[in-house]
Amino acid sequence: MSDNYTPLFSEILIKVSKLKTKSEKVNCLRQYNSDALRMIIKSSFDPKIEWNLPDGEVPFIPNDAPEGTEHTMLAVEARKLFHFIRGADNKITQNKRESMFVQMLEGLHESEAHLLVAAKNKALHQKYKGLSGAVVKEAFNWTDEFVMNDQHVYHQQPGSASGV
Repeated sequence: MSDNYTPLFSEILIKVSKLKTKSEKVNCLRQYNSDALRMIIKSSFDPKIEWNLPDGEVPFIPNDAPEGTEHTMLAVEARKLFHFIRGADNKITQNKRESMFVQMLEGLHESEAHLLVAAKNKALHQKYKGLSGAVVKEAFNWTDEFVMNDQHVYHQQPGSASGV
């Protein structure tokens, strides 16, 4: 594999599920930490995030193209997830929302499509052994509310850096 290879989120979470200790799982998630990965994981674990889609399985035709070929990646598609979260996009009809979700699933590699359905169903912890609330909170420095614990972060003051 080349240095610029980006693993699928499904590959990352499979890797996490095969690790034995909590600290190994935490370190692995930190290694692959990205806004998109955190979005997917948070959407499954945070009880305040409600998917605006029907519960259960989603009827879609899996994309059987080999990995790395004719499919999109969750790392890129994650920025579109707001369309599927309750209260985030009230401009589209429910029919359009569900159709967009199916299109997204059918564009993704089959393993990432199943991962996204598990996230929607709040079931990533069931699909990937050892992916628990405690593990993801520690890996991403989240509080019990699944937000960044930024008490040790320097907050920028308004104005220019030179103080002028």
